[in-house]
Amino acid sequence: MSEKDTVYPATMPYQLPFPAEAQKEIVVPSAIPDDERVWVPQAENVWFRPLCLNASQGYWMNLLRVRRAGVLSRHRHPQSVHGMVLKGRWRYLEHDWVATEGSYVYEPPGETHTLYVPEDVEEMITYFQVNGVMYYCDPYGNHTGYEDVFTKIDMCRKHYASNGLGAGYVDQFIR
Repeated sequence: MSEKDTVYPATMPYQLPFPAEAQKEIVVPSAIPDDERVWVPQAENVWFRPLCLNASQGYWMNLLRVRRAGVLSRHRHPQSVHGMVLKGRWRYLEHDWVATEGSYVYEPPGETHTLYVPEDVEEMITYFQVNGVMYYCDPYGNHTGYEDVFTKIDMCRKHYASNGLGAGYVDQFIR
């Protein structure tokens, strides 16, 4: 019987060392936290909860929580965005679909849209993976601001430094 023919139990973990350069995994036991301090304010009644802030590849994953109705933002993406609605619903004014609880949304590169939360939604929580930058603009595409993984990290550091968690709290999410 050769080494190739050896049968190992399915529950046997991988036996070789991981590459020294491999980054550590991120495990977030409670993605929707009980501690309100973990939610980073982004605008009035709008917060995000970082899950992964990948500075080396320029993307971030977070939960977006909105507790107000109306227009949240108008923005363009030069790279794709993925989202999954965990609570509530929202839509883009430029499209006729509505993202409801359990919906998955793929936003292609080059898409510009205006996120709108309906009047009867008390709270919306959506998981987003944003690749690259969010380029904020007016209805005619004129630049009004931006966010990227580095501005997100800065927002987290300032917020956590001011609320007792400490500026270094964000480090667990950075890769």
